[in-house]
Amino acid sequence: MCGFIGFTGILNSKETVLQRMMDRIVHRGPDMGGMYTDEDVALGFRRLSILDLSEAGAQPMKNEDGTVIVTFNGEIYNFMDLRKELEAKGHTFHCNADTEVLVHGYEEWGIELVYKLRGMYGFVIWDKENKRLFGARDIFGIKPFYYYPIPGNKGLLFGSEIKSFLEHPDFVKQVNEKALRPYLTFQYSATEETFFKGVYKLPAAHYVVYEHGKLTIQRYWDCEFEPQEQDFEACADKLDETVHESVQAHRIADVKVGSFLSGGVDSSYITACLMPDNTFSVGFDYHKFNETNYAAELSEKLGVTNYRKLLTAEECFDAFPDIQYHMDEPQSNPSSVPLYFLAKLAREHVTVVLSGEGADEIFAGYEWYADTPAMEKFKKVPRPVRRLAADVAKKLPYFKGKNFLLKCSERPEDYFMGQALVFPEKEAEAVLKPAYRVGPAPRALTDQVYARVKDQDEVTKKQYLDMNLWLPGDILLKADKMCMAHSLELRVPFLDKQVMEFAETIPTRYRIHGTNTKIVMRHAANKTLPDEWANRPKKGFPVPIRYWLREEKYYNLVKDYFTSDYAAIFFDTDALMKLLDDHFHEKANNQRKIWTVFTFLVWYKRFFIDEK
Repeated sequence: MCGFIGFTGILNSKETVLQRMMDRIVHRGPDMGGMYTDEDVALGFRRLSILDLSEAGAQPMKNEDGTVIVTFNGEIYNFMDLRKELEAKGHTFHCNADTEVLVHGYEEWGIELVYKLRGMYGFVIWDKENKRLFGARDIFGIKPFYYYPIPGNKGLLFGSEIKSFLEHPDFVKQVNEKALRPYLTFQYSATEETFFKGVYKLPAAHYVVYEHGKLTIQRYWDCEFEPQEQDFEACADKLDETVHESVQAHRIADVKVGSFLSGGVDSSYITACLMPDNTFSVGFDYHKFNETNYAAELSEKLGVTNYRKLLTAEECFDAFPDIQYHMDEPQSNPSSVPLYFLAKLAREHVTVVLSGEGADEIFAGYEWYADTPAMEKFKKVPRPVRRLAADVAKKLPYFKGKNFLLKCSERPEDYFMGQALVFPEKEAEAVLKPAYRVGPAPRALTDQVYARVKDQDEVTKKQYLDMNLWLPGDILLKADKMCMAHSLELRVPFLDKQVMEFAETIPTRYRIHGTNTKIVMRHAANKTLPDEWANRPKKGFPVPIRYWLREEKYYNLVKDYFTSDYAAIFFDTDALMKLLDDHFHEKANNQRKIWTVFTFLVWYKRFFIDEK
């Protein structure tokens, strides 16, 4: 778990620029730094030592003749199997770090290397002989990878965090005016081009080749749900076996490993499989927003130590500019805030933690996937009739029951945009200045994802959408950035290639039925966990922003942002103040809309006003 940066092209004082870029991401790797430069490329690296703590595992790492050089962020969980395969082909290894598998794997298989990897990764390989830059991002998007084609065809910038690009003299810092409109709906940066104009995310499950000034990006993996008829109990047994094996693979480290623990089934299952010495939990010193007692109780049952912290509103607001700095782009999921403090707490005791991210997407755990009893009843009406009713409703102005008819059509393309929907499209446009009512409409972004699974069932379509937009754009991005802000490695055993391969075979009715979610996964977890934890309803990571924004102190803090000169660049500030005032006076619950705009403005101030 580290951070890499680099660039191609001609530049004076390459080493000086490279060092400044590396300093920007020192939090990703405080243990060691390294660089490589030649006439064509510059590679920089910050290391958080997890495997082979000696300098033998340092990066950038070269092959024997110095023609293949790699910088790598992440973990390859099948590296020992790949190492044996490569040694049998005559390759010689000089350290115990998983990085060396990428070096010799590229020598042996070239770009085909990506098809063999099991892990989380963002890496770049410089092929000096062919003057080829090859990079890849893991299949789920657990690790970040950004790139920036330098204007004037002067080369390519790339790295683990956008903020490192700010130190390169050819980087032009501008707001991407096309990013704001979809962000207000999704609460995260939903397009490949980021909020920094010209900076792009390499999508999950894609690789990039930069050769002779030409950039090629290619998808190398996709999720393919192909349910297989199987006995329910046998399915649960196989799932339990697969999760246990994944946890064992993810626990390999030469440093202390702990786990995040909430009151929910996902983190509880991972913790019970791992049985670490320490677990970590946070809550809020606010009634009904502290569930750390569940984590403490399970830790006691398992015989492990639970470290807990209760957060105040003041410390959350004080830390928020730093949180958005580390995030690189505005991301208004309120759970980013407690996660930031949770990572800080864990880093006081361990270097690696395991967590439960991904279970809801691959096993169908969200309430949005489920049918209410009323929907189940109405779905007994023949599908053609339901779809005709939905087609008529879609053309009419909003009326009570319209959304119900759309949901009962079994066409999520018409109504489901993922786990977050903050500003509906028309409301987003109403608060934006005309110059920022541009960029893709949210529906256009979801349509292109749905098009790839047009023949799948309703639940699978929703899962696929969330796996491709919500998971990398929100869940995994905040997990990586908040943990690396504190030099903590986060591993997510549910998001594993072998777990996914099995999840793809689970019948839809074993994933979800009526209001019951993650059915077979909960049954599998129940083999390790008590009933109370295996069957507890999902609650997410509740944050009391609704109540904070009704306190005068935080109302005034947000008001200062909403009425600022820079807010008026992007927004109708009168419209913003109406949202804030209506919420403060309890005329409406606008907390998510307020927080999403506030988040963007905090990010903008941090990168474009406080830092010139």
